Amino acid sequence: MADNPLYRRILLKISGEGLMGSQEFGLEAGAMERIADEIKGVLDKGTELCLVIGGGNIFRGIAGVASGLERSSADHMGMLATVINALGMQSVLERLGVATRVLSAIPMQTVCEPYIRRRAIRHMQKGRVVIFAAGTGNPFFTTDTAAALRAAEMNCDALFKGTQVDGVYTADPKTNPDAARYTSLTYKDVLTEDLKVMDAAAISLSRENGIPILVFSIQTPGAFADVVTGGGKSTIIQEAAEA
Repeated sequence: MADNPLYRRILLKISGEGLMGSQEFGLEAGAMERIADEIKGVLDKGTELCLVIGGGNIFRGIAGVASGLERSSADHMGMLATVINALGMQSVLERLGVATRVLSAIPMQTVCEPYIRRRAIRHMQKGRVVIFAAGTGNPFFTTDTAAALRAAEMNCDALFKGTQVDGVYTADPKTNPDAARYTSLTYKDVLTEDLKVMDAAAISLSRENGIPILVFSIQTPGAFADVVTGGGKSTIIQEAAEA
C-alpha cells in the first residue's frame, strides 16, 4: 500500500457519541486521545484536515423537542454541545503537538474564532487542523449537513465519515452475522434505499458538489490513515461511473 495520500484536503465528520468511549454521557479522555492519534497520523502524511463533531454525547436537539422544548431552542442547545466537543478535541490535539483552531458558526470571540471561510482555508494551508463548531449556525440542520456544507466551502476532495463500523452494511453487522459490507455505493443508492449513512440533505449537497463520502471505522487504530492512502476497509459513496 502506498504511503502517499490520495486526497489533498479532507473533512472528517465524527459523532459526539464517538467521544464518549464506554461512558453513557459526556467526554472520555481515552476515546478522544485515540481519535486525536488517528487525526495526527493523517496530518503527518501531508493531508490538510478539517473536522466536524456532533453533539449527541451531550445534547441532541431532536431529543429536546421530544421533551417539550421548542425546536429552534433545542437545536441551538445542540449547537452549543458541539462547541464543547470542539474545545475538548482541540485541547487533546494540541497536547499531541497538533496546532488546532476552533471556528464557530455562532460567534463567541472569547472562546473561539468566528467562522470565516478564507480564514479557515488559510489555517489549513499553514498545517493546522480546523474544527468547525455550532453546525451551520441555523436550527433544523444536522451536523451531517454542516459537514457536507463545510466540505464544499473548503473545496475538500472528500468527506470522511468516521463511525463505529468499517463501512455501510446491508444490515446491522452487530446484530446480523450475515450482513455484508458495500465497497461502493452511489448517492442515488443511499437516497432511494434510505441507507442510514447521513441525512438526505447532506447526501444531496455532497452529490451536487461532487464530493465523495468515505465511511470507515474511526475506532480501528490506523484505519483513517489507511483509507486516506487507498487501503483499509471502507465504503465509498460517489456518482456512478459513466459507461
